[in-house]
Amino acid sequence: QVQLVESGGGLVQAGGSRRPSCAASGSIFSINAMGWYRRAPGKQRELVARIFSGGSTNYANSVKDRFTISRDNAKNTVYLQMDSLKPEDTAVYYCNYDDWQGDYWGQGTQVTVSS
Repeated sequence: QVQLVESGGGLVQAGGSRRPSCAASGSIFSINAMGWYRRAPGKQRELVARIFSGGSTNYANSVKDRFTISRDNAKNTVYLQMDSLKPEDTAVYYCNYDDWQGDYWGQGTQVTVSS
């Protein structure tokens, strides 16, 4: 089992920044992927960004050049630096951990961007 604890959500004005983090604990396997997904009101959950243990990343087109995902493997923690935030980035952001054992989710952290 893997447990994920997110922090760093909140209210921010448009154009501002936020940096949520997610710490994984439990049965962590050295080869894994961690990422952030989001669900906006009335929409389906979508991938925001993902980073593999080797460092490769992928991003949703809507956040490229504004968001940066990074990780600290020693701390089993993933970060999402969100810059130039827009009201349409308002959503619940969920941390995800994925390895051969399965797929695990955090409880979600609300990010609200005011115009």
